Parts: sequence; structure tokens; C-alpha cells
Amino acid sequence: MPLVTWDLHLGWLVLAGLALIALTTLPRVLHARPLSVPIVYLAAGYLLFALVPELDGPRPIDRAFDAMIIEYITEFVVIVSLVGAGLRIERRPGFIEWNSVWRLLGITMIVSVVAVGLAGWWLAGLAIAPAILLAGVLAPTDPVLASEVQVPSPDHDDERDEIRFTLTAEAGLNDGLAFPVIHLALAVTAAGFGASFAGWFARDVVAAIAIGVLVGWLLGRLLNRFGQVTGEFLRNETSEGLFSLGMTLLVYGVAEVVGGYGFLAVFVAALVRGSADAEYRRQSHEFVQQIESVVMAIVLIGFGALLSEGLLDDLTVGGAVVGLLLVLVIRPLFGYAALLGRPLPHGERLAIGFFGIRGMGSLYYLAYATTHGDFGFAIGEVWAITGFAVLVSIVLHGVTASPMMTYFDRRRSGVEPHRPHRQETMT
Repeated sequence: MPLVTWDLHLGWLVLAGLALIALTTLPRVLHARPLSVPIVYLAAGYLLFALVPELDGPRPIDRAFDAMIIEYITEFVVIVSLVGAGLRIERRPGFIEWNSVWRLLGITMIVSVVAVGLAGWWLAGLAIAPAILLAGVLAPTDPVLASEVQVPSPDHDDERDEIRFTLTAEAGLNDGLAFPVIHLALAVTAAGFGASFAGWFARDVVAAIAIGVLVGWLLGRLLNRFGQVTGEFLRNETSEGLFSLGMTLLVYGVAEVVGGYGFLAVFVAALVRGSADAEYRRQSHEFVQQIESVVMAIVLIGFGALLSEGLLDDLTVGGAVVGLLLVLVIRPLFGYAALLGRPLPHGERLAIGFFGIRGMGSLYYLAYATTHGDFGFAIGEVWAITGFAVLVSIVLHGVTASPMMTYFDRRRSGVEPHRPHRQETMT
């Protein structure tokens, strides 16, 4: 009998154990350092699958089953992250109170979709349907990988922290608002320009968004009433957390069944539920955050595995330029421009524009499109451009988020950011 036994099953068990143990230490070790937890998991996943031949990584372009698994796992982590984002926000929705958010959704997101679609068609040579798909896939900012720049907990004063509040609320809402673009791409690839754009707008834009918001609001109100009746039995972190997870799955499923966008419904329901019960928000948040962290670790390791299996093999120079334009030019420029006129310091407008983090939402939408439509050989390049943009975002934003947010936190609290003396600079 050999002294060492290794197979795929045991390898995944060891990997999962190490990932969970790392969750208890990495956030503290990396706090306030120019390195993020997602970067560590991404690098670990890449190295493990590249160096251990027995570990077979996912290949969604070649294997439909892998695309379906990626779709389901990323779907779950996104909806859990959305309910977490909703629970962390204390500011009540309103036109004035959420003005920065409405600007990012109504201006930045729409202009970014058009710009990325045109760049994909012109620079990467994509046909119309794949270019629309790429625009929709890269449209949403991510609620999963942006913990450093989002509201950290329900106790955080988001009234004074416009950067974190705006980025959290934006990520909570635009994950659902990207779906109409995905459905447009699916309609065009199925029917070409014979697709009914009026029908698409009525069904996938107006009706689905309205139904998603309505379902989230109604079920949030109903669950508030249920929580009040059973409140005495739900006053510990585990039961409140399980209630919140159950609410997430229920709201998402109902919204999707009746033709609405489940992502929108989950976020709205979390806002409604949390606004009525501060104790529920606090206790549920810890539980939901732990679940989110566990699934995020698995997904990031899987993304590293995707990269090791050749996800970027179909990346062209034009495709790489599209990804860089999105992260470095399109989002920062139009994010900043949308906030002109708002009573915000110049630096805060720059930060909100810059931290348009792309991540798990993009992978979900692309896996969904892969399993629900036929984009031919172009799907490989769309995966490559998306993977490259997400990789650049994880690395660039992961390195800069903590130092920049520490700087803004010190300014907000009245503490002058540390500037080294001439002697320190020379050393």
C-alpha cells in the first residue's frame, strides 16, 4: 500500500479545508495592507490547478456541465451577497438620499454598456450578438469582491460615508439591471435583427424590473410581519441568520417564477426587512457574511482554476484593450462625470468612479448566457475578455482598495493622513 494516496476527491477536500481555515486568519493579516483576500485565493487556485495535474479544473467553453455548475454556484454567492448588502445599508431609499446611486445607474451603467458593446465590436471584432453579450456581462459592479469599499456592517454610519454607501447600493441594484442586456443578446443570437425589440423592452426591461422590485417589497413587508409575530423565537444570530437565508431563497425563487428579476427582489427585500428591525439586521449580517465568505473562497479558487485551464487562450490584443478600457477609462471616466454637480469632494468622486469592481456577477451572467444560448465560436473570446477584465479588476482594485479607503476614513474622521518626512521618504 503506498504511503501517499492522492485523487481528485481527496484533493478537493484538502483544498476546501485549507480555504476555510484561511478564512479565519487572512482578513486580519491583510487588513490595511495593499493586498486583498480575493487575490490570495485566486493565486492559490491558479497555482494548485496548474501544478497538480490530478486536479481537473472547470472548462465551461468545452463542457456544458461546467458552465451549468459555474452558473449555479455564482448565482448563489451573488444572491447571498445581495442580501448582505441590503442588510448593511441603513439609509432609507429616496430620490435625494440616493441621488449618487441613481446617477450611476441611469448614466454610468447605460453609457458603459454602450461603450463596451461598441469597443467589443470595433476593437475585438465581435459580431453584434456577442458584443451585446459582452456589454451586459461586464455591466454590473460586484457585490461579492468589494468588501473593502462597501459598507462594512449595519452599525456603520453610511450617512457620512458616501463612497461606501454609493458603491454598496449601486452593486446591490445593478446586478439585476444587467439582465435586460443579457436577454437582448440571447434574443438577437436566436432571431437576429428579426427579434422583437418592442417585446423585449416591454417584457425584459419594464415588466421584469417592476415585478422584481414589487415582489421584493411585498415579501419584505410580509416577512417583517412574520418576524414580529415570531420575534421572541428569533433573537439569536443563528436563527436570525437562517431566517435571512430562507428569506433570500424564497424571495429569489418567487420573483423568478413570476417573471421578475430575482437579484433585484432579494436586494429590495433585504432593504425592507432590515429597515424595520435593527436587531435583525445586526444579527443576520454576521451569519450571512460567513456564508458569503465561504462560497466566495470556493468561487475564487475556481476562477483561479479557470485561468490555469486556459480561460485566456482566446484573448486577442483587441480583447485585452477592451478589458483595460473598461477598468481604467470607461468606468472611472463616466462614473466621475455622472457625479458632477453632487456636493462631494473631488477625491470622493474619483474614488467612486474608480472602484467599479467586476467579479462574480459577470461570471454568472456569462455562464447563464452560455447555457441558454448559442453564440458559436465567439463565446470563447467573450469568456477570455471577461476573465481578463475580472482578473485586472481583482488585482488592481485589491491592491488599491485598502490604502485608499484608509486615507478617506482618516480624512472623514478629521485625522490628517500620514505623510512621511523627507528623511523617511529617502529611506
